[in-house]
Amino acid sequence: MALNLAEKHDATLHVLFIVDQPVSVSGAGEGFSGLDSLLEALEEEGHEVTGEIAKQAEERDIETTAAVRRGNPHDDILNYAEEQGLDLIVIGTHGRTGVKRALLGSVTEDIVRHSEIPVLTVHRAPEE
Repeated sequence: MALNLAEKHDATLHVLFIVDQPVSVSGAGEGFSGLDSLLEALEEEGHEVTGEIAKQAEERDIETTAAVRRGNPHDDILNYAEEQGLDLIVIGTHGRTGVKRALLGSVTEDIVRHSEIPVLTVHRAPEE
């Protein structure tokens, strides 16, 4: 959806991947060695994902900026959008559901509730 909108409106596409970095790890304390490895692996995945989308955009002659950050997804998405002066946030609705969603919250819902710019939510069809 974001690729189609950027192409149709001759807009720059910003592809952002946030590695959810916990403020603290309960019971683990500072220097939890497994956490650093996990965050690095997630960061690498972020570079792969954003790179693939940037490649698809390039094939369609869409100007693209890709970024991978560590932090709080809700805050960092809104901060990035403000820093870059974006006109629209396109975000998927998939993710946690049921009890996990109720307990942990929803990044998409938080973005919709707190964004000062328009947000387009996109529901991804289930994979077959």
